[in-house]
Amino acid sequence: MLLELARRRRILFLGGKGGVGKTTVAAGVAVAAASEGRRVLLVSTDPAHNLGHLWRCEVGDRVRRLAPNLDGLELDPEQTARAHLDEVGVALRTLMPRHLSGEVDKHMALSMDTPGMHEAALLERMAELVEEGLGTHDLLVFDTAPSGHTARLMALPEMMQAWVDGMLQRHERSRHLGDVLRGLGKDDPMGRRVVGGDDEGAASRDDRIRAMLQRRRHRFDHLRASLSDAGLTAFVIVLTAERLPVLETIELHAQLRRSGIDVGALVVNRRSPTDAGALLAGRAAMEAGHLETLARALPGVPRHEVPLLADEPVGRAALEALATRLAAAPGS
Repeated sequence: MLLELARRRRILFLGGKGGVGKTTVAAGVAVAAASEGRRVLLVSTDPAHNLGHLWRCEVGDRVRRLAPNLDGLELDPEQTARAHLDEVGVALRTLMPRHLSGEVDKHMALSMDTPGMHEAALLERMAELVEEGLGTHDLLVFDTAPSGHTARLMALPEMMQAWVDGMLQRHERSRHLGDVLRGLGKDDPMGRRVVGGDDEGAASRDDRIRAMLQRRRHRFDHLRASLSDAGLTAFVIVLTAERLPVLETIELHAQLRRSGIDVGALVVNRRSPTDAGALLAGRAAMEAGHLETLARALPGVPRHEVPLLADEPVGRAALEALATRLAAAPGS
């Protein structure tokens, strides 16, 4: 059962093709876990902000109580990137010699539109949420953006960790060079200006730079370890029983496995009934054919089916009813 997976893990990521109901299923799982007495944090990384629409309330970038034992928040990639750059800018102005502050401002302004900046900022925010959330909540449920974005995001921790390691190595080399230059230029005012001031100030900056890089390294290392720990984290792919979502699911599964992330379940959402007229029976038969393709491609992944509902599950009462359906959803 899908909820049994939530009971055995502390972090769940739900992803899949756009429009298949990821946010709805994530909310249903979160409600079901919270109803069992677990403290749950539901996080949406999808810029569409559907979480607030589902709960009929404003859900922003600060944790908000949605139901007993259930908190939620939405991460806005644009806002997250801007806050990230503001924080980096403050740190750089503190760490760099004063005469370079103009260069720092110019670099920060250009960085906002750099390819990958939103993903990197979002990843750091997620790393922060995982690190802190495991201490405040029993279960973290992440509702992610559509498949392609999510696959890139899941591969980023290893890349970012390698980047920070490279920065630390370069910093050590530059620190050693700075020590040499300062030693050669003790009596030369021009030499002191080149390496950034007096020995004490430069050494203090070096220590702060190293401390900042070490904090980032620890954060990305913790996120990478959490994502690759199959006993702690599972990814649930949500899809509908149609050709394109099935093919995209098979590809997303392969990408996640390459990133070392365990795919714990597939959720087939809005499954057509076989006893509601010829039209829906025909769709159900078509869906069955696509699900055979899925079963052949991913034979070892548990699959759960959620029936097509007459109404949209919007609002707390409807989401609680969906949670009950998820608990009873047939699996294979």
